[in-house]
Amino acid sequence: MSEGARNAVSTTARYDFDTVIDRRGTWCVQWDGVADRFGVDGLLPFTISDMDFETAPEVLAALRARLDHGVLGYTTWQQDDFLSAVAHWYGTRYGADLDTGRLVYGPSVLSQLSQLLQMWTSEGEGVVVHTPTYDGFRKAVLGLGRELRGVPLGDTEALERELARADAKVLVLCSPHNPTGRVWTEAELREMAELARRHGAAVISDEIHADFVHDGHVHVPYARIADAGDGGVGDGGGPAGGRWAVITSASKSFNFPALTGSYGIIGDPADRAEYLRRMETAEGLASPAVLSLTAHIAAYREGAAWLDAVRAYVTGNLAMVAERLDAEFPELAWVPPQAGYLAWIDLRPLGVDEEALQRVLIEGEKVAIMPGSVYGAPGFLRLNLGCPRSKAEAGVAALVRGLRTVRA
Repeated sequence: MSEGARNAVSTTARYDFDTVIDRRGTWCVQWDGVADRFGVDGLLPFTISDMDFETAPEVLAALRARLDHGVLGYTTWQQDDFLSAVAHWYGTRYGADLDTGRLVYGPSVLSQLSQLLQMWTSEGEGVVVHTPTYDGFRKAVLGLGRELRGVPLGDTEALERELARADAKVLVLCSPHNPTGRVWTEAELREMAELARRHGAAVISDEIHADFVHDGHVHVPYARIADAGDGGVGDGGGPAGGRWAVITSASKSFNFPALTGSYGIIGDPADRAEYLRRMETAEGLASPAVLSLTAHIAAYREGAAWLDAVRAYVTGNLAMVAERLDAEFPELAWVPPQAGYLAWIDLRPLGVDEEALQRVLIEGEKVAIMPGSVYGAPGFLRLNLGCPRSKAEAGVAALVRGLRTVRA
């Protein structure tokens, strides 16, 4: 066993990810809300992207201490405890020297996306995304009356054609990409940044999955790419550096989305001021959730060991699925994603009908797994493996049996 593998096992052993925690009856979207999407209650769910693990004990301890204070009044995110924690995380995790003067806050990543789209686009104008596409992007773009324009993942020519259209105003990146788990290389990000600058499109980079990049891959913050293209002008915003924003949160990797809360980095000072004006006046969101701030600070200051451990554990889940699929259906040649706990599986080599498979999974196997059509990619499946090994094993076993039944 390599030294890295030994360290991963040692770190994982400090935490318990095997114990199954009953989430039923806790108003949980994944468990209690399964009938809303699949029409049937009581299914074993592998759906919405949250994890079945307790969040880091360091985060829970900080939350309990804050509650023990007993006063939960209005609060502010523009204070050093929060800002310095974010800067510490970017410095230690990504080797990035973050200017905290660029930071903004919002109730969620999708809320930030909505505000930025309203700032930088008008109704009917084009917003470019990669396909397959996270369904939250589609809902946000179409809900605002903008035109969603998809380009296949990795197709640079198609991307340039769409950005070259006169009314294409924004490129929305998912970095790392959801649902595929792809980690963009620095060269790919530079190329996309240059295309956006050339055609006058703003870039919004959703980096909520960044902390869950697996060994062998490296997340490159878009802020670093934007600054490199600035040419020394200003602070990375404006005509030289292009119009850009990063939107993210610790809630995905540390599993506290119910606390709400996200933050962003906006390159141009005027855009930052306008964003904050909209949030604090038009949206009435001047005061963030204090428990979200508390959780972010604890996660970024004290949660690194837990995050490394949960990543190592999920890597084991992904490896288990790869081994099982390779044994049963070698023609899939499935390999684990570069980031995240979502297994994106291309079932097209098996020639199975998506609707027929979903019927078998729901009615026969009693499991809920997201079909690829949700993300504009029929023939694929997205399986959430942010869960105890026993649940992951039950899910892949049900999928294998379902595929056998449909093929028969």
